[in-house]
Amino acid sequence: MQSLAGSLAMLRRSPRRLLAAGALALAGLALPLSVHADNKALWDTSQQWVGTWGTAPAGPPLPAQTQTFTDQTLRLIVHTSIGGSQVRIRVSNELGTTPLRIGAAHIALRQSGADIVPGSDRVLTFSGATAITVPPGAPVLSDPVALNVPALGDLAVSLYLPGEVQATTIHGSAFQTNYVSLPGNFTGAATLPTQRTITSWPFLTEVDVEAPGAGAIVALGDSITDGAVTTIDANRRWPDLLAVRLQTTRDQAAGVKVSPDAPSASTSAALQALNSRLGVVNRGIGGNRLLRDPGEQPLFGRAALARFDRDVLATAGVRYLIVLIGINDIGHPGTGTIPVSEAVTAQDLIAGYRQLIARAHVKGIPVYGATLTPFEGTVFPGYYTPEKEAVRQAVNNWIRSSDEFDAVIDFDRAVRDPSHPTRMLPAYDSGDHLHPNDLGMQAMANAIPLDLFRGSVAAAPAGSRSASELTSVGSAPLG
Repeated sequence: MQSLAGSLAMLRRSPRRLLAAGALALAGLALPLSVHADNKALWDTSQQWVGTWGTAPAGPPLPAQTQTFTDQTLRLIVHTSIGGSQVRIRVSNELGTTPLRIGAAHIALRQSGADIVPGSDRVLTFSGATAITVPPGAPVLSDPVALNVPALGDLAVSLYLPGEVQATTIHGSAFQTNYVSLPGNFTGAATLPTQRTITSWPFLTEVDVEAPGAGAIVALGDSITDGAVTTIDANRRWPDLLAVRLQTTRDQAAGVKVSPDAPSASTSAALQALNSRLGVVNRGIGGNRLLRDPGEQPLFGRAALARFDRDVLATAGVRYLIVLIGINDIGHPGTGTIPVSEAVTAQDLIAGYRQLIARAHVKGIPVYGATLTPFEGTVFPGYYTPEKEAVRQAVNNWIRSSDEFDAVIDFDRAVRDPSHPTRMLPAYDSGDHLHPNDLGMQAMANAIPLDLFRGSVAAAPAGSRSASELTSVGSAPLG
C-alpha cells in the first residue's frame, strides 16, 4: 500500500491530481496532524503562524499625498478573519528611504471607535525591546504575545512615532477609519485622545495569529479586491465576506453525515472546522496592475509580478492564492498620465499569469484564477473601449478554458448583467460601472466554492481542479 508521504510526493509532482483525488484529501483530514510532521517546512504542527489580516503597502507617495506625524500615536483598526491564542504584527519600512523609529507598540481588542476593551491591552516587543528602528527597505515582526484573538473581530494596533515621521510605506485606501492622537505616547490608553482620523494604513502590513493546523488564503488583486467604493468601516470587501462564509457556513462534506432536521453539535463543529481553519489576507491595491509599476501614481503599488514575493510568499501560513488582476492593465493605458504605449494584449497578460502560477507552484501553493469583471460604460474617460473589451473577453476565455490555473472562480458571471453581459448588473454596480457595491461584493464571495479549500490544507501543499470539475461544485458555473 502506498504511504501517505509517497502520495504527497506524487501530488507535488502533479499538482492537478490533488483536488480530483478527494478521497485522499479527506483521508488526510482524518489523520492526526503529527502524521505530516515529516515535512516540517510545509506544515509545522508545533507552532503555526497564520495571517488573520493583511494589506499591501505602496509608496512612497507624491509630496502632496504624503502624511506626516509628529510625536503622535497611530491607532490602526484591523478586522480579523481567523482566531488564535497568540498574536504578532508586521511593520514595514519597505518603501522608505530613511530609518523608521517605532517608540512603542501595543495591541488590544477594539471596543468601538478608538477605544479598546478593558484588560485586553498588550505591550508588543521587537527582538525583546519595546522600541525598534526599522531600516529602509525592511519589515520587522513583533515578538508573539498571548491574546485570545476572535475570528471576525476588530483589533486595535497602536504605534507611537517619536519625532517627525513621513508615511512613505502606506496602504492608501483602507476603507476603514483609523485614528491619529494628539502629541504623545498613548499606545496603552483605553481611550485615545484623537486629533484626527485617516482612512489609510501607514506602516502596518500584517497581523498573524498562532493557530496550529490552520492556513491562509491570499487574495492578490487591484481595487476590486481592495474594496473600492464599499461602505467604510463595514468590512464588505469580497475577501472579508469570504472569511465570513468560511467561519459561519456549515457545508456538507464527503464522509460526514448530517441530519438536516437536527444536526448534532459535534457534527456541526466538524463541518465548521473544515472551513474555520483558514484565514483570509487581502493583498489588493487600488490601481494595481499585473505587468507594470505605477509610474506617476506610486500609491497604485508595484506590479503584482514585482510584489509577489513580499505580498504572497511572505504571508504567514499561505496555503492558497486567488488572483483577480489585469483589468487595469487593460483599462489604464491612454488615461490620465498613463501612455497608450503601455497597452497590453491578451497574450501579454497570459504570460504574466503563467509566471504567477509557476512561482506559486514552486512553493506548493495552488492558484485559483478569477475572471475579470465587466466594465463597459465606466465613468473613467478612456478606460473602456471595444478594443479593450475584446482583450478582457480573450483573457477570460483563456482563464476558463486553458486548465492552467488550479481552479477557476467566475467573478465575471457572478456580477454581470445577463441581458447585457459586458456591463455589471445594476443591483451590483457601485455607480461607476467598474467597481461592485456591497451587494456585488457579496455575490463575488458567494461565487467561490468552499470545497476548493478543503482537504489539501492538511494533506498536501498544492492542488487543482479542472474547469470541467469546477462546474459541479456549485456557485461558480463557467461560461
